[in-house]
Amino acid sequence: MLKSIFSLIIAGGLACLAMTPACGRSDDEEQSAAQAEKTSLSPFEDRLNYKAHTSSHVTPKGIAIPSGPRHHDRIYVRNLGNLREVFLDSNKYQYAWAERIGITPIHSLNEAYRTTRPLVKIEDCEAYGVDQLTHSFPFLVPEAADLLKKVGYDFIDTLARRGVDGYKIKVTSLLRTPATVKSLRRRNVNATDSSTHQFGTTFDLSWSNFICADSTRTIHEGDLKNVLAEVLYNLRRQGKCMVVFERKTACFHITVTPGRKPDEI
Repeated sequence: MLKSIFSLIIAGGLACLAMTPACGRSDDEEQSAAQAEKTSLSPFEDRLNYKAHTSSHVTPKGIAIPSGPRHHDRIYVRNLGNLREVFLDSNKYQYAWAERIGITPIHSLNEAYRTTRPLVKIEDCEAYGVDQLTHSFPFLVPEAADLLKKVGYDFIDTLARRGVDGYKIKVTSLLRTPATVKSLRRRNVNATDSSTHQFGTTFDLSWSNFICADSTRTIHEGDLKNVLAEVLYNLRRQGKCMVVFERKTACFHITVTPGRKPDEI
C-alpha cells in the first residue's frame, strides 16, 4: 500500500514538471520574461581584448543590430552639423596653450629623453592603436597622453551603449620636430611652422580609418566618424581640449588644454 502511494507521488511530481506554466510561472509571466530577455541590451563583454561579440543589441532608438556578420551597419549618431564649422579652434589659441604646458621643441629623437618636461611614450593599447608614424615620434606630455586615453575609452563606451564592439581609434600623428614639420609642409597644406605638435601637447586621430578587430562585423565609417566627433565635442565643451576638423588629411587635430574653463577660448 505504501509503495503504491509513493509511486503515485513520484508520478504526480513528474507530471507537474512537464506542465511548466501550471507548476511554475504563469503564461503571462513566461511571456514577459521571454520578451524582456529578447529586448534587453546585452552586456558589452571583453572590452580590452576586442573579441567578436555575437549577441544582438538594441540601440537607443530601439533598432536591433543583428548578431553575426555585419556589412557597414548603421547605428544611431548625434548630428552635430558641419564638422568643419563645429571644430574650428584657432591655431593661435592652441599654440598659446601648447607653449604654456608643453616641452621646449626638440630637434632629434634622442632629445625626447632629455626634455624640459617628462614625456609619455604612446604605444598600442586597449584604448587606441597607433598608425605608422612617418613625420612624428610617439611621445606626448602626460596631460595629452591622459586625454588621448580618455578619448579612446569614451569612444569604446559610446559604441558599447549602441550595441557595437571591436573598434578603437587610430592615432596618426604625435610629437614633431621643426625638421619634420618642415618636411611635412611640402606635402600637407594644413601643416604650419607654428605647429602645436612640437610641444607634445597635440595628437591627430583619423576619422576615416579605425582599428577593427573583425572585418566581417563592420559599422559604417561615417557613423564611426560621427561617434568620435560626439566624444570630442563633449570633451571640448568641458574645456579639456581644442579641436580642428581637417578634411584633406582626414583627421581630428586635438590639443590638450587642462584647466581651461568651458567658456574660455
